[in-house]
Amino acid sequence: MKTFITSALLVAAATAEPIAWKPQPWKGGPGHPGGYPGHPHWPSSVALSGTATSSAGTATSGTSSPSGTTIPAVDSEALQASIHAENLLAKSQDLEDIAYATVGRNRVMGSLGHNNTVAYLVDTLEALGDYYTVTTQPFVGLYAQGDGTFTVDGLDQGAEYFSYSPGGNVTAPVIAVSNLGCNASDYPAELDGNIALISRGSCTFGLKSSLAGAAGAAGAIVYNNIPGLVGGGTLGEVPEAGPFVVTLGIAQENGTALLDLLTAGTEVTGVIAVDAALYNVTTHNVIAQTTGGNQNSTLVIGGHSDSVTAGPGINDDGSGIVGLLEVAEQLTAYTTTNSVRFCFWSGEEFGLLGSTYYVSTLSEADIAKIPLYLNFDMIASPNYVYAIYDGDGSSFNISGPPGSAEAEAFFEQFYINNGLNYTSTAFDGRSDYGPFLEVGVASGGLFTGAEDIKTAEEAASFGGTAEIAYDVNYHQAGDNVTNLALDAFEINTKAIAAAVAEYATTFASLPAGNATTAGLRKRSAETWKRAPKVSRGHANSNKRSY
Repeated sequence: MKTFITSALLVAAATAEPIAWKPQPWKGGPGHPGGYPGHPHWPSSVALSGTATSSAGTATSGTSSPSGTTIPAVDSEALQASIHAENLLAKSQDLEDIAYATVGRNRVMGSLGHNNTVAYLVDTLEALGDYYTVTTQPFVGLYAQGDGTFTVDGLDQGAEYFSYSPGGNVTAPVIAVSNLGCNASDYPAELDGNIALISRGSCTFGLKSSLAGAAGAAGAIVYNNIPGLVGGGTLGEVPEAGPFVVTLGIAQENGTALLDLLTAGTEVTGVIAVDAALYNVTTHNVIAQTTGGNQNSTLVIGGHSDSVTAGPGINDDGSGIVGLLEVAEQLTAYTTTNSVRFCFWSGEEFGLLGSTYYVSTLSEADIAKIPLYLNFDMIASPNYVYAIYDGDGSSFNISGPPGSAEAEAFFEQFYINNGLNYTSTAFDGRSDYGPFLEVGVASGGLFTGAEDIKTAEEAASFGGTAEIAYDVNYHQAGDNVTNLALDAFEINTKAIAAAVAEYATTFASLPAGNATTAGLRKRSAETWKRAPKVSRGHANSNKRSY
């Protein structure tokens, strides 16, 4: 069994409604030998809405700072030149220190490690003075804690727990599910009371589990569709078909071995044991919006601040939030024409909880003030590719709302200007851009790869090693500062800086009316939601619920 955080927050949440809490100082580490002081006025009790955030401060014309000091308008080359790998590494070390100062050595939502990550973000941003309005947005997230085993003939299959799987013990025959288990017709009648063996791919883990439940299965085992383990995942909070059943993931090689036995007519009996519990926890998004710039025309840019239980999450997604934080610091040397909103989402690893909650608080008028959302989730993978979200749908037939293609083209040109190759990654709704796409906001961003395997062609294009994962420590204890590719980290943070400089100045490259036509937004969201799900491979896949 794994060791889990047993902070006062989680213990109290197990027996009571969500409780108020304050961040506790962490004891520092190599990056902070004197210890972390915490902020005396944090957290804010203000429930943030898009209107509240965008109304803070007064728009500036690009000639003076909020404090009145004359500073220049933002310059892309200068802002990019201010990004240095050593600063990114130092902030990444801060996050590792925060995680390692806790029993769980992680920054999972609801834990002391994540609470102190939020406090660190707030302190760092508030230290920049009146350039930003910094707000925390509390919400209640459902925290899933669990572990499980799956054995066949006494042999441990090395199973992984999926968040929100119910607990329970099942001993029953294993029955293979047809195709990828994404349709009710894939589940045979003889599955009733038995264990479903399902391939990963094409639809969510949650749909597979709930379809198994609808078919009367007692449990479900999802085996990976590439070599190795799935790397954890979530079923999501709400079943899509029938009830969730006890569900675990196993490696491809284990799954195909079982499938071969079943195909040969051998009866296979499996034993599933899952120990799971759910808690309501209060957690916080952190939002920092420039007080200068047009408050009715806002670039929103984000990444998630939480890790999984297994480790400190320094690439996933420490790299994204460190990149955002560094750009936010360097931007204070300049004025902007448009406003910029830096968002640090909680609860992404449990199913995009923070970004989903945030978007749910926005009115149509708030949404109309956001021409573009950019997402940065894993930008320093050790065996990286440079992947751009497929805004125009040319690679995956899943296009974003109008403006997404232009955002993709912007990042393509950035890599071209730097003499670098690039590839595409699908808009499959598996990171925090998903809720923005749902309401028709143009979206884009970058990704350097997770658990999937780098091909020989990709190794030729990007360097690194073929036939191993982009991030061998994805969702593992080894996702610490030694797991970062600093060259990719620096270039991708420069890409963030370039995008901020561009869109903080003008949205002219986006389609006219992109931020102001509610009807267009609704139609765009419907088009995206209807787009077919596809099997993803290699650099083009992301993570979480599939």
